[in-house]
Amino acid sequence: MSAWVLSCSGLGFRVRDAELLNDIHLEVQLGETLGIVGPNGSGKSTLLRLLAGLRTPATGEVRLGGQRLSELSRRSIAQQLAVVEQQADTDEAIRVFDAVALGRTPWLSALSPWSDDDDAIVRQALQDVDATHLRQRTWRSLSGGERQRVHIARALAQRPQILLLDEPTNHLDIQHQLAILKGVQSLPVTTLIALHDLNQALSCDRLAVLDRGRLVALGKPLEVLTPQCLQDTFGVQAHYLTDPFDGAPILRLRST
Repeated sequence: MSAWVLSCSGLGFRVRDAELLNDIHLEVQLGETLGIVGPNGSGKSTLLRLLAGLRTPATGEVRLGGQRLSELSRRSIAQQLAVVEQQADTDEAIRVFDAVALGRTPWLSALSPWSDDDDAIVRQALQDVDATHLRQRTWRSLSGGERQRVHIARALAQRPQILLLDEPTNHLDIQHQLAILKGVQSLPVTTLIALHDLNQALSCDRLAVLDRGRLVALGKPLEVLTPQCLQDTFGVQAHYLTDPFDGAPILRLRST
């Protein structure tokens, strides 16, 4: 029997007269990497924000570990779930080490103050995103790609069971794109990751395809990213090639 750690049912969200999500049913399995793909404006970011409890749904509900998200405290949610948004920002005066250390906040209290273990967790998170050399830099001195890696490190320092990432490879060069995706998928966490690059999405365990606020396909990448689905959802023609190096499938996309 599958272990579902995060789920939603009948999930909907509106802004004024615009329906951004409609009747989303989704169950995320323990330990899997679930990719979320779709055209611009399809609702990927909105779905992640609802699943993280950063927005309140107009209809339906989200459950975290079997409990209604609406009944959990922010601290309890943050001890289980971390999110990296596209447009996250941080106080410009802060050092990188201190920015990543913010990820430890849900675990600190008067009875559990900062310790050597917290120091070690922050150092490991920086190492995981190849940012150890940035630890003494100030936030304002970082490039866009460096800031993105630091935000991911902050989420990793939170030591979540579930990691939500909204297009985490934005602003990253190709070397760090590949390293971040490989690193995230090697972590012992359940991961939901919104992606633009469909070839990168092929490495996920399952894919959820959104189109105009609706979930139109859900399953293994090669089962859902069919030429017909890509034509209907993204408006592109597609076929698969085989990488002669390792036999992996590669999507070749053409405009219609």
